[in-house]
Amino acid sequence: MKTATQTHSTRQHILDIGYKLIIAKGFTCMGLAQLLKAADVPKGSFYHYFKSKEQFGEALITAYFEQYQEHLDALFANSRLSGYERLMSYWQNWLNIQADACVEQKCLVVKLSAEVADLSEAMRVALLKGSAAVIDRLSACIETGISDGSVAVQEPQSSAEMLYHMWLGASLMNKLGHSPAAMERALITTQSLLQFNALP
Repeated sequence: MKTATQTHSTRQHILDIGYKLIIAKGFTCMGLAQLLKAADVPKGSFYHYFKSKEQFGEALITAYFEQYQEHLDALFANSRLSGYERLMSYWQNWLNIQADACVEQKCLVVKLSAEVADLSEAMRVALLKGSAAVIDRLSACIETGISDGSVAVQEPQSSAEMLYHMWLGASLMNKLGHSPAAMERALITTQSLLQFNALP
């Protein structure tokens, strides 16, 4: 009999391998046989954890955002940095990851949003819910920046939404053009929108 730790490990292993395949090929093009072979698990093991490929996709999105939000919470809790510095560290890291040829940490939202929005309601809702949680964290960090005087905007929630949407769009253009130019412009725009113009 498998222990709870082994069960979690096997399930997470399937999710980890699935993430790499989906980032590289997309959800539709990733066949179940391909996933099972790459993960080196029998079909029965897959269906023990997931009722269908769609449920697997939903679980993958949920797990991705849980990990992503933990990273954000750690970054935005860094009291050694101003609110502005925490935000710009986040955006700079986004640019670095999306511009990197490695697929290990690519944004699942960028990869899947257009592909699964009309394909799976459960996956669409999971993506929307996860994105909303990220935006809420960005909004809270903007509020921190307003409080410490490092951020100039006055509407944290709408600013967070606008910036997140802009970066998703820039990431799509990065994929189309195989160039980080759009994200580099997004970084400059983000700086100009958030930067506090301190008195001399």
